[in-house]
Amino acid sequence: MMEIADFDSLRRAMAENSEEPEGPARNARAEQLLAEAEKLDIPLAVVEALGHQLKVYNYSSEKDKMFVPFARLLRMWDERPEDFDEYETHSLHWVFKWMTAGMLDQPHVPLASIEKWLGEMEHRYRLAGHSERAVRSAEFSVAGHVGDLPRAERAYAAWLAADRDRMADCHACELHGQGGWQLKNGRDEAALELWGPVLDGEYSCAHEPHTVLASSLAPLLRLGRVDEARAHHLRGFRLVRPMESMRGAYADHVEFCALTGNEARGLELLAERPAYFTDTGQPRSRMDFLAVVALLMDRLAGLGLGGQRVPGPAGRTWTAAELAGHARAEALELAARFDARNGTSYVGDQLRERMAQQPLVDRLPLGVRAVRTAPAGPLAPVAPAPAPEQAGQPSFPALLAEARRLSDTLRPHALEAWAAVARAAEETEVDTYVRAEIADHTAMGRGPEGVGLFERAAELYAEAGDEGEAIAARARAAYVRALSGELDEALAAIDEPYDRILALYADDATGVRQTASVLMSRARILMRQVHERSTGAGDAEQAVRELLALVGGRGGSDLRLVSRAAEGRAMLAELAEHAGDGERAGELFRQATAQFVGAELPWFAVEYEVRVAALAHEQGDLAEAERALRAALEHGGPYVEPVGRAQLHLQLAEVVGGRGAAEEAAEHALEAAHWADEAGQSGTLGAWARHQLGGFLLRQGRFAEAAEVLESALADLSAETHGDGAVVQTQWWLGDCLSELGEHHAAAERRLQAAEIARHWPEQHDHATLAHLAAESLGNAGLPAEADRAYTRAGELWRAMGNVHFLVRSQRARAWLALRTEAGPEGARRLMADAVRECEAALETAGDPAAVERLAGELGHTHRQFGDLLARSVPEDADDAAIREAFEAALAQMTAAISVFAGLGDDGLHSRTAAELAAGWLEADLSRPAAATARARAVLDAYEGADPADETVRARRAEARQLLEPTEE
Repeated sequence: MMEIADFDSLRRAMAENSEEPEGPARNARAEQLLAEAEKLDIPLAVVEALGHQLKVYNYSSEKDKMFVPFARLLRMWDERPEDFDEYETHSLHWVFKWMTAGMLDQPHVPLASIEKWLGEMEHRYRLAGHSERAVRSAEFSVAGHVGDLPRAERAYAAWLAADRDRMADCHACELHGQGGWQLKNGRDEAALELWGPVLDGEYSCAHEPHTVLASSLAPLLRLGRVDEARAHHLRGFRLVRPMESMRGAYADHVEFCALTGNEARGLELLAERPAYFTDTGQPRSRMDFLAVVALLMDRLAGLGLGGQRVPGPAGRTWTAAELAGHARAEALELAARFDARNGTSYVGDQLRERMAQQPLVDRLPLGVRAVRTAPAGPLAPVAPAPAPEQAGQPSFPALLAEARRLSDTLRPHALEAWAAVARAAEETEVDTYVRAEIADHTAMGRGPEGVGLFERAAELYAEAGDEGEAIAARARAAYVRALSGELDEALAAIDEPYDRILALYADDATGVRQTASVLMSRARILMRQVHERSTGAGDAEQAVRELLALVGGRGGSDLRLVSRAAEGRAMLAELAEHAGDGERAGELFRQATAQFVGAELPWFAVEYEVRVAALAHEQGDLAEAERALRAALEHGGPYVEPVGRAQLHLQLAEVVGGRGAAEEAAEHALEAAHWADEAGQSGTLGAWARHQLGGFLLRQGRFAEAAEVLESALADLSAETHGDGAVVQTQWWLGDCLSELGEHHAAAERRLQAAEIARHWPEQHDHATLAHLAAESLGNAGLPAEADRAYTRAGELWRAMGNVHFLVRSQRARAWLALRTEAGPEGARRLMADAVRECEAALETAGDPAAVERLAGELGHTHRQFGDLLARSVPEDADDAAIREAFEAALAQMTAAISVFAGLGDDGLHSRTAAELAAGWLEADLSRPAAATARARAVLDAYEGADPADETVRARRAEARQLLEPTEE
C-alpha cells in the first residue's frame, strides 16, 4: 500500500483506488485516505479526499454513507469557498444530484426534507449561474417516484426545455431517464427509439449503456423483438456483472430470465451475488431485486419445482417456495416504508404488478449453457384423443381404434397409443388377435429386448388364425436379432419365414402387406450384412428388388406399401454409396424422400435428406447440401428428437457459415445449442454448438455476446472430447473479443493459454501468432516488460519459420515498448535498426518479384516507424541541439521510407504520401519552410486527377494544405 507523504502521493493513491473494483474494500481505502489527507494540513487535500470518498460510496452498495462527507464538504464550501479549486467547485455542485437520488432511495428520509433539498439545489445552482436543467430533472425523479404523474409531466417538459450546461447529466444518462418516462406511460417503441443512440454507442458513461441495456429487456420482449432482447441480455449482463453498485440493473436481468423460460440461468445469477439479498445501503434497489427474486421463485413453483434448492440469503438453505415467500414479504415491507414516506400507494402498486408478471416467452434460447428447469414438453403434437363414450378416459374400443389408425397411417406416437391400449387391456377382456397386436407393438418399442415379445405375438396371431401376420412377426424378431449383433442367427432365422410367406402368397392365403413386411425384414438383415461385413451386396440388392417388384405400383392409399417402396429405394441408394457411386446414391435417396413426402410422411424423409447432404458435401456441392439439410429440418418438423435437431442445425450452421452468411449461421448454431441442452448433451454437442455460435457472432462484430457464449463453451470444451484445436480456436476467438472490448489483460490470458496448447503442435504458425497477439494485449494492458518477453518469443518462432514479415513486426513492437521500459530510447533505436537490417538482408536474397515487393513494403514501413520513434523519443528536458539531432535522424528515416515506397509505384502511393507529410512536418519543426512546402506540394501533385471521393485522398490533401498554411504565411 502506497505511503502518503505529500499531496502528490495522496492524489496517486486516490487515482489507484478509483481503479479498484467497486465494493467495501475500495470504500474502506477511501476512508483511510481521508484520514491521511487530514494529516497533511492542506484544505484542498481534504476536499479532494472527501470528493473521492463520495464517488466510491456512490458507486457501491453503501450509498447511504454519502450524506456525511457531502454535508462536511458543503459546510467547508460555505465557510471557505477559496479552499476549492475550479474542479472541486464543479464537483461539489455536481454531486447535489447524487444527494437527491440518494435521499429518494432511503425511505427514512422524509419527503419534506427531499423537497427542501430540491429548493436548496435550485437556489445554489442559480447563484452559481447554472441552468435549471439538472434541477428539473431531479424534480422529475421525485415526482415520478411518488406517483405524482401530472407534476412529473410538467417537470419533464421543463427539464427538456432548459439549456444544457456543465451541470446537466451526460447525454446517455439523460436519454435513459427520458426513455424511462416513455415506459411509465406505456410507450415501449418511443423508449427504445430514445435509447437508440446509447445502445448504438454514440453516447456512453460509467453506467451506460449498462442500465439502458437492462431497461430495454422487458419492452423488447413485449414488442416481440426477442433476438434483440437476447443480444441485450448477453451484452448488458457482461457490463453489469462486475459492478457492485448496479443491483437494480442486475435485477432487470434476473427478471428477463424469469420471463423467458431461462429460470436456470436466473438461479445462476442469484448465486453470483449473494450479498444482493441483504445489502441495505440502497433500500430501493434491494426492493427491486427482491421483487424479481419472488417473480423467479413463483415461476419455479408454477413449474412444479417449489421444493427445488435455490440460492438465497446466507445462513440457511432455501427452497424456491420458501424463498418466494421471504422475498415477497421483504420487498412489500420496503415498499410499504416508501409509500408511508411518500403518502401514496404508488411504489407498492408498481411492485405488486412487477411480481405478478407472467412469462412473455415460453423459451428463449440464449446460446450460453442452460439446464432446463421446466419439464420438457412433447416434441410433437399429441394426436387428439377419440371422443369418450362418457366423461373420463376413452373407452377401450376407442383407444384400440385410434391405435390402429395411427399404425395404419404410420403416424408418430403410434407406439404410445398402443401402450395406452395395453394398459387398458389389463382391466378388460380382449380377444386373442388384440393381444397379438399389443405384444407386437410393445415389442417394437423394446429394441433388442423385443425378440421374445415378437415370438409371443407370432404365436397369438397364429392362434387367432392369421398365419401371414404370424410369419411377419417372426421375421421382425429375426431383424431385431441382427440389430442386436446376432447377424448369423438372424440370417438363419429369416429363411423359414421368407419361404413360408412366399408360399402363402402364391396360394392367396395372405396379403401383400404381410408378404412385403417379411421381404422388408429379410432385405434389412441382408443390408446389415453389407454394412457390418462388406459382403453380400448382390444378395441384398436382389432382395430389395424383389421387394420393389412386389409393392411397386400397389401402394395407392396403403401407406405401409408406399413406405416399403420408399425404403427399398433408399436401400438401393445405400448399396450404390457402398459401391462408390455417390452420384447414383444421391439420386436414389432423393427419389426415396420424394416418395415419403408425396405420401405425406415427411418425417421418414429426414434421415435420407441428411444422407443426401453428406454426399453432396463430399462432392463439393454445398448448395445441394444446404438444400437437403433445410429440407430435413422442414420434413422433420416437431418430430425430430432433440439431439437430431441439434445436429441438423449445427450442420446447417457450418454450411451456411461457409458461404459467408454469418448472421443466419449464428441463428442455426443458437438453435443447435438449445436442442443439445434439451437432449442432455450440453457438455458435448452443446459445447461444440456454442463454439461455433461464438465464432459466428465474432464475425458479425457482436463481441460482448460472442465473449459470453465462448466463455460458456470453454467450461465444457475438452481436448479429449472436442480436440485441442477446438479449445485453441475458442480461446483465440475469445481473446479477439476481449481485445475489442478493451479487456486487454483478460485477452492476453486467453491468448497465452491457447499459445501454451499450440506450443506442442508440429506446425508452429498458430503458436507464433498467438504469442504475437498475446504480446499485443499485454502491451495494451500496460505491462510492457511482459509484452516484450512475449514479442521476443514470437520473434524467435517467426525466425525459425523464416517469416521475415512478422519477425520484423515483432521487433518494431518491441522497439516501441522499449520506450516504456528500462531499455529506454537507446534500446528502442537498436531494436528498430535490427528490424531495418532484417528487411534489407531478406531483400538481398529474395528472388520472387512478389516477395521482393512485399519485403520492400515492409522495409518502407519500418523506416517510417523508425522515423516516428526517433521524433517521439526525445526527452522532455532535452536541449535544442539534442532535439534537432533527433529530428534530423528521424527525417533521414522518413526520406528512406519515401524512396522505398516510391519504388512500389501505385501500390505504394498512399504509404509514400503519408511518409512525405511526416517528413514535411519535421522540415517545418527544423525551420525549413521551403522544404516543408516542397513536400506538401509533392503530395498534392501525387493526387492530381485522383478520385475526390477516396477518403485517403481527401485526408492527404487536407493535411498537405494544412502543412502549406504556416509556410505560405
